[in-house]
Amino acid sequence: MAKEVSNKQVILKNYVTGYLNESDMELKNSTIKLDAPKGSNVVVLKNLYLSCDPYMRTRMKKIEGSYIDSFTAGSPITGYGVAKVLESGDSNFEKGDIVWGLTGWEEYSIVTPTQSTLFKIHDKDVPLSYYTGILGMPGMTAYIGFYEICSPKMGETVYISAASGAVGQLVGQFAKMLGCYVVGSAGSKEKVDLLKSKFGFDEAFNYKEEHDLDATFKRYFPDGIDIYFENVGGKMLDAVLVNMKLHGRIAVCGMISQYNLETTEGVHNLFCLITKRIRMEGFIVFDHYHLYPKYLEMIIPQIKDGKIAYIEDVAEGLENAPNALVGLFSGRNVGKQVVMISRE
Repeated sequence: MAKEVSNKQVILKNYVTGYLNESDMELKNSTIKLDAPKGSNVVVLKNLYLSCDPYMRTRMKKIEGSYIDSFTAGSPITGYGVAKVLESGDSNFEKGDIVWGLTGWEEYSIVTPTQSTLFKIHDKDVPLSYYTGILGMPGMTAYIGFYEICSPKMGETVYISAASGAVGQLVGQFAKMLGCYVVGSAGSKEKVDLLKSKFGFDEAFNYKEEHDLDATFKRYFPDGIDIYFENVGGKMLDAVLVNMKLHGRIAVCGMISQYNLETTEGVHNLFCLITKRIRMEGFIVFDHYHLYPKYLEMIIPQIKDGKIAYIEDVAEGLENAPNALVGLFSGRNVGKQVVMISRE
């Protein structure tokens, strides 16, 4: 008979308008049967690490026609995580496997591997938490956005907004490997210093201290920007557009400045796409997971050889997950925000 255990969960109370607060989520105790009958195609997971990602805010409102469904109010939040397989009804996974993919914000989850895009973790010589970041969805996002969408060339000029986050810190380092001139922005002096001292950016600035972004970009990019890795949107995007070079490329990864707004800001300088022949392309990492093995071949040796720097901000305990997620939107985290549920 299947074992029934208590299962702490983070529940979305109601759909959210305006700024996200911890009070929009609540911790509940439930029970779960750790059962995966043979042939059922489900796996039972013990969650070890959860990933806090900005896109999760968009799932907290009722949306239609998006690439991913809204969360269900009154049910556990879901997101990327690292977990241990306790039972498996899917022949591709065995008890004891360590996996990453979409899972619940709870101690234990029962998922269908195809729906959760579960990947089996083979290389465990790196911290398992890295599979919420550099070796997981954010790492793939940086890789695809920079190499596949931006088509970078040696020595080009590159600007990255929200540059100290899970994706931005990697894009900057990928660009430096190509000999590019790289500038990033972040929201504190500590993060600006990290971009230059830890991640090797040529320059960095605190966007909160810049009151004329057009002048800021002319200062750092007197000849213009070849590549913009877009994580912010709004006024930042508007100022970048007039400072792009001819045939510049913009990879639209996210727009964190807009996620908490009830009415999103307009962009006024889109005519620059025509006059400067700019290619601006949005992308979703789901569409590119077939390239994941190729990415691992590139990135794991770089990590083991110490050629890539990576910073995590780890909160401990499921009860601290709501606070960690909310902190993303005020820039409180330094590096990739992770929540540790269990060490195994």
